[in-house]
Amino acid sequence: MKYLSLLGLLLCLEAQAVQTINLSQVDVRKAHDEEVVRETKGEAPRFAIPNDVTVAPAAEKATWEKVGDTMVWKRRIVSKNSVSLNFGFETFNLPEGAKLEIYASDFSSHMRPFTSADNNKAQQLWTPVIMSDDVMIEVSVPANKMDQFALELTKINQGFRTFTQTTEKSGSCNVDVVCSEGNDWQDEINSVAVISTGGSTFCTGFMVNNTSNDKTPYFMTANHCRVGNSRAAASLVTYWNYQASTCGGSRNGRLAEFNTGAEFLAANAASDFTIVKLNQAPNPEWGVTYAGWDRSGENAQMAVAIHHPATDEKAISFENDPTTATLYLKEEEVANATHVRVTDWDVGTTEPGSSGSPLFNQDHRVIGQLHGGYASCTSQTSDWYGRIFVSWEGAGTSSTRLKDHLDSAGTGDMFVDTIR
Repeated sequence: MKYLSLLGLLLCLEAQAVQTINLSQVDVRKAHDEEVVRETKGEAPRFAIPNDVTVAPAAEKATWEKVGDTMVWKRRIVSKNSVSLNFGFETFNLPEGAKLEIYASDFSSHMRPFTSADNNKAQQLWTPVIMSDDVMIEVSVPANKMDQFALELTKINQGFRTFTQTTEKSGSCNVDVVCSEGNDWQDEINSVAVISTGGSTFCTGFMVNNTSNDKTPYFMTANHCRVGNSRAAASLVTYWNYQASTCGGSRNGRLAEFNTGAEFLAANAASDFTIVKLNQAPNPEWGVTYAGWDRSGENAQMAVAIHHPATDEKAISFENDPTTATLYLKEEEVANATHVRVTDWDVGTTEPGSSGSPLFNQDHRVIGQLHGGYASCTSQTSDWYGRIFVSWEGAGTSSTRLKDHLDSAGTGDMFVDTIR
């Protein structure tokens, strides 16, 4: 016990010796009130408050320490009572042998190190959340490669609610994907991720297959989830396999399996879709699948939604009746329908945070992604999904339609199946 106490003291003294950025405490009540307004506007819900900063380590020559052949830089971030913190580096380029580490100042939590393998075309890095309100950012660079190093911290995001929070969670009618209802849908379940964008908003999205079945890391979500341009796509973080370990059990989903960053490909507001290409394919060890789709435009005989309600662990919902094709938030079937309407959910529901999630037909193929609706645990009402049928041609250009990306070979296939 004495040794542990001494270690804690040494860690505390080290943290105190590092330059610190102290953020103002988040007004949680105000933040939640603002979310009510955002929800009425159909905007992507937030889990964190963004703060603009300018921290460029390379310009702070006096704050670096030489340790052997390595230059080391540290900065402490303190945001009292925040649920989590995450960071946006809008300049990011690490030379070989360098690493960026982010960990709780008391070493209670950490994320994997970032290295030159994380360099990307956008030259940005947006991190996953770390469950701490006192965090250390540490950079190590080989001394002879400092001229190749470029890093600028531009966003610090203070979490006021987040994935492991025990309050303000989803409704009790939601069904965990590990329950028996999900047994026949495991391949589809594994394609779905909870996502963050800009370090402050959250939605759901999914990996999507293409006619070449080549596992190109295409990822789809809703246009209103704010991934609809190159800068926003660079800030995308996808969390895989965030789900409860037992049906109806503890909310114990893990956030360790993630991808960060993507290249924007196409989006269209009419059917509310966005498709991007992840900077890296998900690690094969995570078991992520690539969802199949059906662009025929035919109504489904039944439908299944797989989603993350209110940043909660992954859930599954069932509509046992046929879907219809309508305009957004309308009930009448029309020839120019942009959306698939789910009349009401027979099992489960959807909630804020479910936006962008896939709707599967009876053949286990995606026919749309969630735009919005009125459904909840207390309201047996409708939801609307942007139609793959409409998104296929979009507005007629490569940057507004799916066709160029999901069928680049020009096969004309009407559907593909989910692949592992």
